[in-house]
Amino acid sequence: MPPNDDAVVGAEKAVATDEDGSSGPATSGDEAEFQEGGYGWVVVCCVFLINAHTWGLNSSYAVFLAYYLNSGAFEGTSPITFAFVGGLSFSVALLVSPLTTLSIRRFGTKPTLGAGVIIQAAALIAASFSTEVWHLLLTQGIAFGIGMGLAFNATVGVVPQWFRRRRSFAAAALSTGGSGFGGLIYSLATNAMIDNIGLAWAFRVLALLSLVVNGGCCLLVKDRNKAIGTVLTAFNWRLLRKVEFWLFVSWGFFSLFGYVIVIFSLPDYGQSVGFSASQGSLAAAILNLAQGIGRPLIGLASDRYGRINLCGISTLLAALSTLFLWTFTGQHFAGTIVYSLFGAFAGSLWPTVAPVGAEVVGIQLLPSVLSVFWLVLVFPATFAQPIALVIKQPGADGYLGVQLLTGFMYIISFISIWLLRVWKLRQLENADLLAEAQRTAEEDAGDVTRIPTHRTSRTSTGRMVLRGFLSLRHV
Repeated sequence: MPPNDDAVVGAEKAVATDEDGSSGPATSGDEAEFQEGGYGWVVVCCVFLINAHTWGLNSSYAVFLAYYLNSGAFEGTSPITFAFVGGLSFSVALLVSPLTTLSIRRFGTKPTLGAGVIIQAAALIAASFSTEVWHLLLTQGIAFGIGMGLAFNATVGVVPQWFRRRRSFAAAALSTGGSGFGGLIYSLATNAMIDNIGLAWAFRVLALLSLVVNGGCCLLVKDRNKAIGTVLTAFNWRLLRKVEFWLFVSWGFFSLFGYVIVIFSLPDYGQSVGFSASQGSLAAAILNLAQGIGRPLIGLASDRYGRINLCGISTLLAALSTLFLWTFTGQHFAGTIVYSLFGAFAGSLWPTVAPVGAEVVGIQLLPSVLSVFWLVLVFPATFAQPIALVIKQPGADGYLGVQLLTGFMYIISFISIWLLRVWKLRQLENADLLAEAQRTAEEDAGDVTRIPTHRTSRTSTGRMVLRGFLSLRHV
């Protein structure tokens, strides 16, 4: 069973060994520096801005994609090739996660983050000189993904280190909300820049903005790896033997599959049903705005009602809104806008992945589990949008198959996270039984040598699954 908040406090005082890849023992200075939040709020602001200028900027690829598909740029290029550009930026960012973990262990958080900032800006500058589509694949796809991945993976585990009681709200929701607000700004700004100053200069302006903002944040970000004895190993193969880990991965895999399709398809979908390019970019902007506002609310609610609970409910709402709102009302601009307002649920993976991961393996092993987690998610990140464009048909109803695929991906994701909830409930039940047995032994005999160290619930698996759907327990 993963440690609770009190256990994390104790873990922060533990001495970590070099053999397991941890960052070293806690010091009195580290402990004196830490307060609930404290400098962590500065870190939250920095990570918020970094997410806005990495994932938020990447969300504007939906506008680039619509431009590539409808403007005749890079003539002779298939739509699937353009889709792979966006898919590569996503998947490469996840693929470099183990490399980022090793880099943090060897060089530290700031050098790793700084390298990502420079590579991302350089990739956008290089993309501005692209004359062939393979130039875009190398620059806007692979190189941008490397830079974004280094920046994201270097900071994704930093904010939770500064919080205990408000870990979901501050660590996951507020900081990841930056990608939503960044997506809002860049979806509108990118479309305007392409129209007014051209594609090449749009790339250059984006490069300058990301370099200045991310570079400033790099100077201010501070981790607490030594204080909590963070285990910085790229892979922990023992995780592969745990059923709960694979349920966690399954939830992320299918959730990201649906999310990539939604975030990259809306502008092109809008134009396919008769909207203008500006209306399509507006729908994408509202989707990102909903994520920017909704993610902190999801995080705040998850701290109150349970992290796995809110994760499951959000995933289910993403499925239902896709299957009913987008499918039946999307051909009307007002319907597409209403669906866009449910964007917070479509991207519920981002504000919940770190808190839910901590519930599964504990805060110390979170970097290791996320390294494997992001690696598995490379497949949907790379192929979700190309698969969607293969399924897409000509005409106003051409996106129906894509909409159904997206909805069912979220349904499978919901089933996975709810089965993970069943596992967590069993773990809590076992812990309650053990605590009760210990109290009974102490009261009856006072003999500490007879206190049980393990107690397992005898509830059948079928009953536990049913209880997982009906129980209102905070999980």
